[in-house]
Amino acid sequence: MSTHQPIGIHLLADMSGIEPDVLADCARIEQLLRDAAAAAGAQVLHSHFHGFGPGLGVTGVVLLAESHISIHTWPENGFAAADIFMCGAAQPQLALELIEEALQPEYSEVRTVDREPPH
Repeated sequence: MSTHQPIGIHLLADMSGIEPDVLADCARIEQLLRDAAAAAGAQVLHSHFHGFGPGLGVTGVVLLAESHISIHTWPENGFAAADIFMCGAAQPQLALELIEEALQPEYSEVRTVDREPPH
């Protein structure tokens, strides 16, 4: 008897109580998500990030062979929302652990969705 495995794992993380300066640094956030992809064993294809200005938030996405990691930050609220979706042998939890270690949120709520084709 074989164990059923989902096609992909999708993690949705809402993190709060984060230092605002960290959340406003576009280059730092982009490098963090690229490093998170590597930690998860995923292959980065491309990334695109946008900073909204000094002291303002960042939005960005890292496109992966295994899907994507995206983030949007609100420094004025000390809040970041991350979306980590990976398939194959990639391990999205390892990406999330690296992101949380770097951002040091006081609180993190994570929802996990097993992605499967409809039956």
